[in-house]
Amino acid sequence: MTLLAIKYTEFKPCPSLSATFTAKKKKENQCSTKNMSTSPLTSVCDSRYFQPNFLEKVKIKVHLTGLRYKNTVLEKCILASKKNRRISLLKTRATKREQHCNIEHLKDRNQQNWVHFVGVGGCGLSALALIAVKQGFEVSGSDIQWSSFMDGLQQAGVRLHIGHSTLNIQSENGSRFPNCIVVSSAISEDNAEVLHAKSIGIPVYKRDYWLAKLTENHTLIAVSGTHGKSTTSALLAYVLKAMGDDLMAVVGASMPQFPGGNVIWGDGPHFVLEADEYDGCFLGLSPYIAVVTNVEWEHVDFFQDEEAVKTFFRRFLKRIRVGGHLIICGDDVGARSLLDYTSEGSKPEHASGTMSVTSSDVDGYNIITYGISSTNEWHASSICPNSKGGTDYVLYHKGQPLANISLQIPGAHNVLNSLAVIATVTVLLQGRRQVHELINSLKLHLLDFIGLSRRFERIGKIHGCDIYDDYAHHPTEVYFVLQAARQRFPSMRLVVVFQPHTYSRLAVLKDDFAVALSHADHVVVTAVYSVREAGPRNVCGKDLATSIISSTSEYIPSLDDVVDKLALEICKDPLREIVILTLGAGDVNTVGPKLLHELQKRLCIA
Repeated sequence: MTLLAIKYTEFKPCPSLSATFTAKKKKENQCSTKNMSTSPLTSVCDSRYFQPNFLEKVKIKVHLTGLRYKNTVLEKCILASKKNRRISLLKTRATKREQHCNIEHLKDRNQQNWVHFVGVGGCGLSALALIAVKQGFEVSGSDIQWSSFMDGLQQAGVRLHIGHSTLNIQSENGSRFPNCIVVSSAISEDNAEVLHAKSIGIPVYKRDYWLAKLTENHTLIAVSGTHGKSTTSALLAYVLKAMGDDLMAVVGASMPQFPGGNVIWGDGPHFVLEADEYDGCFLGLSPYIAVVTNVEWEHVDFFQDEEAVKTFFRRFLKRIRVGGHLIICGDDVGARSLLDYTSEGSKPEHASGTMSVTSSDVDGYNIITYGISSTNEWHASSICPNSKGGTDYVLYHKGQPLANISLQIPGAHNVLNSLAVIATVTVLLQGRRQVHELINSLKLHLLDFIGLSRRFERIGKIHGCDIYDDYAHHPTEVYFVLQAARQRFPSMRLVVVFQPHTYSRLAVLKDDFAVALSHADHVVVTAVYSVREAGPRNVCGKDLATSIISSTSEYIPSLDDVVDKLALEICKDPLREIVILTLGAGDVNTVGPKLLHELQKRLCIA
């Protein structure tokens, strides 16, 4: 394990800093485009939080043991700050007396380095907190409510707080403070812990910057895309691990087959990362392999239109290392449009020196396509359901059949996800094994993958009722999961409980949701789940319910009332074959377990 010892010498509180970069740096990191002049988007190097003169207050003594791939994140953040000295200082809000007090708490050189995570209950930040524990840091975190991801953190010894308070970032006697703070993209600038940390000189880093430093010395495989990136990155990490790769991985959902939930901790050079486009989080990464599953308008509270989304993905592609690989779904219109852009021959943002340019290497990296269409380098044919409730297909490479592939997970979208994994593993390991040997090994592990939590997850079965849950919260995701449900249960009545996620998304995509949900037999729409939005709310779940034409629908705002209504209906004919599918990114996943318990109680089943 990499250990970091830091020797403090008069670590005085840093005054507030403004992001006054040079014109060149502004051009490189500017997030808005001429089509997005009013967009509130921020770059990966946004220094609203990052305090680059942290290095000036710290002397570093590093002791390294183990493999060279374990680079301590705090060390990197400190060293990286040396590059950003051209930052103007604003007036400090602390008085000289406050500064003197704050110096004293950092003078104990024997204390363990302490990192505090704000918004630690989310899938992304919880993974970084767990990795920090593995790296030997003292770790604490806070969030507004408990989440399932916090269970694992608590078991790992992380000190957790519910609610945000200045008391969360100091020791019980007030004599110690964190060495730095890492914040989620969902955390606002006026967060009490962030404001207090900045006022007393504690460096505050956004998640994207921390991720960039965590991965920069690894062979990074960044899996991106509007939909499917969680399943694809989890399947990729699972297959590589099963094939003997001692990799690291961070996935945006809990994986039952990972001992670490959504984290794999290994000592090898490979790092599989789910690369999120929200808040420009993936723009600080430098992947060797970038996977793009699809590109569509999503996160409408952040991106003003689909072109804004594409702009960010184009910038992400420029981050691919020279000599690297882009693996992209050739069937997806949005993803394919990025290839039109790459043909202009623009150079990767961070590249230097001569770049080879060939017909398949226009940007200094190789482009590999996959999809159902035979025009792709990797494609699937003869797709059909199998006895495991999943999908079988014939795998083709450059027009030639290679193998019969079987999956436990259903749906055409998971066929595409598996193709992305096959293409990636082949690129990553082709120098070590022959293609046919790789494919034969891949076949076994693809079949063993059982899927992610909240991705068409089976909650339980009672008499004729099967209960499932899925995270789908975008019309495209809703459509594909309903098709998967129809594939597995072709003759059963399908009842969907849909909880819209954020008012902004519902307002923009309401009609698309109505079309997607019409593939169910009956739809129950609940109240909108929204925790990060402010401002006018001129749309509600009832508006969506009344927009669904092809299926019967109803609006039941309360989740508890939904449980009561469904339990009553099912108990009238408990042997009737029916599938209850809860959909949404909020707390609608509580409906399934509650319904199962209520049915067991009413039907007197132990």
